[in-house]
Amino acid sequence: MDPENIVISAQDLTKQFGDFTAVDHISFEVYRGEIFGFLGANGAGKTTAMRMLCGLSKPSGGAASVAGFDVYKETEKIKRSIGYMSQKFSLYEDLTIKENIHFFGGIYGLSDKAVKEKSDSLIQQLGLVDHANTLVGSLPLGWKQKLAFSVAIIHQPSIVFLDEPTGGVDPITRRQFWDLIYEAADMGITIFVTTHYMDEAEYCNRISMMVDGKIAALDSPSALKRDFEAETMDDVFFQLARQAKRKSD
Repeated sequence: MDPENIVISAQDLTKQFGDFTAVDHISFEVYRGEIFGFLGANGAGKTTAMRMLCGLSKPSGGAASVAGFDVYKETEKIKRSIGYMSQKFSLYEDLTIKENIHFFGGIYGLSDKAVKEKSDSLIQQLGLVDHANTLVGSLPLGWKQKLAFSVAIIHQPSIVFLDEPTGGVDPITRRQFWDLIYEAADMGITIFVTTHYMDEAEYCNRISMMVDGKIAALDSPSALKRDFEAETMDDVFFQLARQAKRKSD
């Protein structure tokens, strides 16, 4: 793979909390436009690893770069180069759709003119013209997720981090959400996604599976199923999860 296409690189990335090693010398690369699944049971270390890559937590050891920026020295540049969406927090529910778009557009550094243009275009694209002044808190969960994802990439970042973005969403809405992910990847945005739905793992180009802070397997879904002689990604996950010694959160 051409080094210029590497947008995330980690070498022996480690995070310790006292005597506990949450992330234990993990190494991997993620490529431009790739949908990269970052999987593991609760307590495996995936959220801690993602926080380091997003510039929110300083590593205890190893090296990593995101969008060409060092996770130790250039965290503010990383934050401006990525999008982020979490199941737990993505939008302000006491603000309207339009207000949320304007707020996050400003946070991501867009000019007032760009924010207005992006806002009008996004509201039209999502079919929310008649609901632009509706409080986000009153929207169905599926619409919130679609809006949150659209806001996360409003500034056209090179990478978007999605932390269990479809938790609690029905299967049809989850599939529609993944259509948005595919569209973003087609635009060249790299998708780094954690999920506990193993059917969603099938939608990724490659998957990393963490066990006890280490990467236990990393490859395409088809290759992992072949290597583990498994019919589904659920089967692969259960084989790996049985190796875990940590208790889940």
